Amino acid sequence: MTFTPKQRAEASAAAMWSGDRASAWFGMSLDSVDEGTATLSITVEAHHTNGHAICHGGVIFSLADSAFAFACNSRNQSTVAQHNTITFIAPGNLGDRLIAVAREVSLSGRSGIYDVTVKTDTGKVIAEFRGCSRAVPGTLFEE
Repeated sequence: MTFTPKQRAEASAAAMWSGDRASAWFGMSLDSVDEGTATLSITVEAHHTNGHAICHGGVIFSLADSAFAFACNSRNQSTVAQHNTITFIAPGNLGDRLIAVAREVSLSGRSGIYDVTVKTDTGKVIAEFRGCSRAVPGTLFEE
């Protein structure tokens, strides 16, 4: 079968999602994926909040990291994080729907750069994340 880039991204995402226990455990949903891009979301629940009654930064980082992972693995080339940073801009509050949109900035050889914006469903920016990826041997599914 010959895949379009979107079909390959969707098949890659399906293969990853089937084994991604962490994203499911957090309560994330995979909303969309295409070549070099992915959107995941989560609703902030009580168990996601910290001692300040706002969304724990680790939850926000995990959401952004998962969106990054689906974006950088969208070509059916096994790819892992090499380095990630996040800047928190505003708090996520209990009940907020947080949406992480990852987009490819650069892909050269085995290295990629991806930016992820985490916003509420009302458009308030919560965090900006930058992920650097590294392709490793292997694929997610057999073509």
